[in-house]
Amino acid sequence: MSGFLNRSLVKKYWMAATGLFLCLFLVGHVTGNLQLLIPGYEGKLQFNEYAVFMTTNPAVKILSYLTYFSILFHVIDGIMLTRANKKARPQGYVYNKPQRNSIWSSRNMGILGTIILVFIVFHMQDFWYEYKFGETPFMVSEQGHPITKSGDVVVDGVINSESAKVMKNGEVAGLAMKDLHEEVMEAFQIPWIVIVYVISMIAIAFHLWHGFSSAFQSIGINHDKYTPIIKKAGYAFAIVIPLLFAIIPVIIYLK
Repeated sequence: MSGFLNRSLVKKYWMAATGLFLCLFLVGHVTGNLQLLIPGYEGKLQFNEYAVFMTTNPAVKILSYLTYFSILFHVIDGIMLTRANKKARPQGYVYNKPQRNSIWSSRNMGILGTIILVFIVFHMQDFWYEYKFGETPFMVSEQGHPITKSGDVVVDGVINSESAKVMKNGEVAGLAMKDLHEEVMEAFQIPWIVIVYVISMIAIAFHLWHGFSSAFQSIGINHDKYTPIIKKAGYAFAIVIPLLFAIIPVIIYLK
């Protein structure tokens, strides 16, 4: 396994593959998160139903594990490639005027990746961990009745906060739906959290600015006709996706 990973070409292939998979993940993730901007109770319910789906659907769970693996492998592979490149590069090579040989983001992918990794840990602790193991509030209907994870409103039901079950007449009506929407809304009323998210999205934008087109080049897609199109698509992706992520906490904070 170590010999397999230590091959520079193989590492670049894996780096590209995991990077492109994570780009797909970003599209799906931001699409789901944009539901936070839907106003009123309907938006609140829709986002919480989305959160239930993302944490209970078997297919999504498999994709989640694949995402965690991709993030971990992408980080480890990136560190290994950076070390290998430094060892292989002669002293002083292109360092007299590095800005003439490459763009800023390509020279600082390691720094950008570190910032993003720290953000991911913070993000997972702030929302995923709290949602799974913390004291996230429970979702209730507009009339104040508990709602189960299956979406049923249990009139006159009671939520057992310890077991997270909805009880009615001494029987279990189902597992209570958690109100992640409320958790997010409260978090994005705190200025420093909003700032952290915006700065992290800027780091992701710079990382994607170089990484998107570089990934296609690493897997062998390098053509005079298609490469310029891929680069333009990558630049658009690097701007639009992080911007959509960043405007969500800003809009919530300004409401």
